[in-house]
Amino acid sequence: MRALDALLATGSVTEAAARLGLSVSAMSRNLARLRKVTGDPLLVRAGSRLVPSPRAVALSAEVPALLARVESALARDEHGLELETLSRTFSLRANEGFIHRFAAPLLQRMLSAAPQTRLKLAAKRVKDGAPLREGTADLEIGVLGDFAPEILTRRLFDDEFIAAARPGHALLDAPVTPERFANCLHVVASRRGQTTGPVDEALARLGLVRQVVAVVPGFPDAMEIARRSDVIAQIPRSVLSSDLVGIELPVSVPGISVSAMWHPRFDVDPEQKWFREMVFETVLKSPGEPS
Repeated sequence: MRALDALLATGSVTEAAARLGLSVSAMSRNLARLRKVTGDPLLVRAGSRLVPSPRAVALSAEVPALLARVESALARDEHGLELETLSRTFSLRANEGFIHRFAAPLLQRMLSAAPQTRLKLAAKRVKDGAPLREGTADLEIGVLGDFAPEILTRRLFDDEFIAAARPGHALLDAPVTPERFANCLHVVASRRGQTTGPVDEALARLGLVRQVVAVVPGFPDAMEIARRSDVIAQIPRSVLSSDLVGIELPVSVPGISVSAMWHPRFDVDPEQKWFREMVFETVLKSPGEPS
């Protein structure tokens, strides 16, 4: 398209080549390809110069505007988004604990910058790369898995598991030993309904078994039970609510690394990049964020 524009504007292979920084032979090859594509000679020799064919005259009135539209469509957005008029719904998959803590500040940050944007939150029941691949989710938050090897990631923070109890719980009256901890009643959050995990394995090495009396789908549910009873909840430190007391586990268990994940086909999309930055800023600038 640029070669055609230069040839029509100059009527000269030599001048068109100079305008685009090409050799004369390269521009001659461009002219040959354009003649084949259009089925028209475009420029024909008249004595010592080239003159446009009727088709070239007609094209010369259209090509500059067409070229400008193509260049505009293909160019990177160097001037940023028009956030005041950006109207789009962004989809985020995360566990209930993340949604409980970060959804409100994220939405507030988005609406302050782009009032016409919307946020669709979906609880992540299983690790599945299909929503990112298919574009039904723009971003996913969670612990990395091997479900989608092409997925791009950014680590947000490291987290660790703690116990949570209501203020005044008997466990808080003395140092928390493995024995006292195991003898409490416990609620476990598990999307798959599992009742045991790393804490139980660590206790088992000491010959102890904790009393799991309830299994719930998410951490907010576990905290609600702990808030209203003498049951202890095991949760990530990042989701601990202010009305519960966090208790260091008396056994050692692995921590977790929480990351953002997105598909590479959306990596350079300006709107998607803006949304990711909104999420990153919300998480990393939230008070009390784990390191």
